[in-house]
Amino acid sequence: MLLVSFLSGCSGSPHLLSYPFDLGGRSLNSPAAELSPRVAGEYVVFTSDRFGRQDVYLFNLKTSSLVNLPGLNSVDAIASDPDLSADGRYIVFTSSRRGQVGIFLYDRETRQLRNLTANLAAEVRHPTISNDGNRIAFESSANGQWDILVCDRAGNLINVPMNPQ
Repeated sequence: MLLVSFLSGCSGSPHLLSYPFDLGGRSLNSPAAELSPRVAGEYVVFTSDRFGRQDVYLFNLKTSSLVNLPGLNSVDAIASDPDLSADGRYIVFTSSRRGQVGIFLYDRETRQLRNLTANLAAEVRHPTISNDGNRIAFESSANGQWDILVCDRAGNLINVPMNPQ
């Protein structure tokens, strides 16, 4: 069961919100494993194996309902480590398809899914997205060790200075 904790208003005291358990998998909680929850604004993104495969789900806290994500999940992929922009428009996650692991970006407005690491000859994992959705950071083994890489929404690597001023 996934429980979400929030800071409430000006009081600063945490409130534990518990959403009902739904055997049909139509709510935040189900009989399946709910993994890697991330909260941004009115949304919670997470992965779940509720229908026999590990997919990305988005839950709207204001409407207490799952958000439809057409074109995001695939029957031949295993999704993990989701994150989302502050407005909930962009979802980034790791996906494994046919033995290949990539970092994918889904745009809820255009309903487009993009593999950001298709041209990167390395293992990748643990993506995170900036609040504005313009930059994605993730781990890469391109140099024989786990390094952090940063790219834009098109998948172009951003040069991070070695000694920032």
